[in-house]
Amino acid sequence: MSDFAVEALNITRSFKDGEVKALDGVSLQVPRGEVFGLLGPNGSGKTTMVRILSTILKPTSGSATVNGFDVVKQADAVRRSIGLAGQYATVDENLTGFENIRMVGLLNHIDKSVSSSRSHELLEQFGLTDAANRVAKTYSGGMRRRLDLAAALVARPPLLFLDEPTTGLDPQSRQDLWSIIETLVEGGTTVLLTTQYLEEADRLAKQLVVLDHGKIIAQGTSQELKTQLGNTVLSLTFASTDDARRGAELVKDISDKPANIEGTVVDFTVARGPATAADALRRLDASGITIAGLALREPSLDDVFLNLTGHKAEEVTGTPVEPAKKQRGRKAKA
Repeated sequence: MSDFAVEALNITRSFKDGEVKALDGVSLQVPRGEVFGLLGPNGSGKTTMVRILSTILKPTSGSATVNGFDVVKQADAVRRSIGLAGQYATVDENLTGFENIRMVGLLNHIDKSVSSSRSHELLEQFGLTDAANRVAKTYSGGMRRRLDLAAALVARPPLLFLDEPTTGLDPQSRQDLWSIIETLVEGGTTVLLTTQYLEEADRLAKQLVVLDHGKIIAQGTSQELKTQLGNTVLSLTFASTDDARRGAELVKDISDKPANIEGTVVDFTVARGPATAADALRRLDASGITIAGLALREPSLDDVFLNLTGHKAEEVTGTPVEPAKKQRGRKAKA
């Protein structure tokens, strides 16, 4: 058995008769027993990649195996070996929490008694026992996401695809879901996670691939990506946006990377934090530009992403993607 749950080689996917290339030569190796993160903005190709690996879409070119099965030639075997939770909870609002999970178990050809037992087990694991007999339309957003994830696990898949699982959740629900994912991985589940939340990737993913416009632009651990950026981020807060623009231009040579200007705040990545900050302050003071605040901090994934792409992770790139097909159950349908 390979050490990798997913191996993809030079995957491309085009839409609109080849006019739009959603994926452009993407290769991945996802180690077993950990969270692997696909990081990128909307339109970067994350969801398209998950749809190919879960057999919903076929690649235009390239090849991939999931749990040792070819995603095109052995699609049925792939589906039997994975769980999939998409960007939005796909629970049946008119069924209870228990009925939703049991239904997915039956769709996976699990014996009725085993499916019922497994449903109760998952409801308890995901903190939904008290709501088991309530119809799903009475659930909060966080509860629906937990129910959706529970249903994806009913067949005990060794590999779980989570496509932006915390989209639209409040901070507490997001934290709760992160804890559940961490527990799953501790139990041996492999998770391929797509996200545009950099904090989420930093916390959960052991390895990261950064996608932008269908291409891999960086990969490595969170710390490796931060180290590529630089030692320190110097953040200067000015009294006005005009001062921020003037100040950024005046001291732009303190970094070999462009400054990030947001309103009155200007961030530079610098090699020698304290010495560079002192130099910048002297030059700004001599020019009569007022500094309202200064901070030195370690780089974050936000800084890395902005440096790599020139835009923030949550910004939409405008790359068209194929609409998701409505699904019932948790076996991906080709």
